[in-house]
Amino acid sequence: MDLETGAVVAVTLQPADRGDTSSLENTLDEALENLAVVADDEAAAQQMSQTPFQDLVADRGYHSGAVLVTQSQRGLRTYIAEPKRGRRNWKKRPGEQEVTYANRRRIQGTRGRGLMRHRGERIERSFAHVYNTGAMRRTHLRGHANISKRLMIHVGAFNLGLVLRKRLGAGTPRGLWARFFACLGLLPRHGERLAGIRTTFDRLQVLILPQLSDRPLLAQWA
Repeated sequence: MDLETGAVVAVTLQPADRGDTSSLENTLDEALENLAVVADDEAAAQQMSQTPFQDLVADRGYHSGAVLVTQSQRGLRTYIAEPKRGRRNWKKRPGEQEVTYANRRRIQGTRGRGLMRHRGERIERSFAHVYNTGAMRRTHLRGHANISKRLMIHVGAFNLGLVLRKRLGAGTPRGLWARFFACLGLLPRHGERLAGIRTTFDRLQVLILPQLSDRPLLAQWA
């Protein structure tokens, strides 16, 4: 996920017995491919940085010496939360010691703490929106391909909501209707629920649409 915009750059479906440290490379490769495809578009390339992928921010499930070494070789700055492991013996892993300490210094700095806050705000909320609200924690589909398609639809709708919120000021149909009725001065006051907006809209349909039935387009919509 892009921490500046909150847009999901890549999504992969991993087996349940595969750990985060093992699945990270697959997800990063998918993200790099998607960024390369976006960069091929001239209009999008003008809005992108020359090096769009510089920092890697992740939770402690992705922390391991091998992961830090690999990402350092990629040229990425890692901001991966470090789990509490106690005192460690680095005699047989001198290369891992250097990148682990460098990662620790970064996450304890001002920029690292800010990125961690963005991770909790944007990434974790997207998980809650797609998996919990979108009911993707459990699925009755069979086959990796079918589940992957369903997940891509959910994530695509999530990104579409970001585009709508950027252009229209509302990322959901309900939020868009709320803004529409607010412009008409019909938004319920005193914190009433949005169910009142639906009721108002239904009443408008009953009162207004029959009077416009002689107009072909409106009659078809009614």
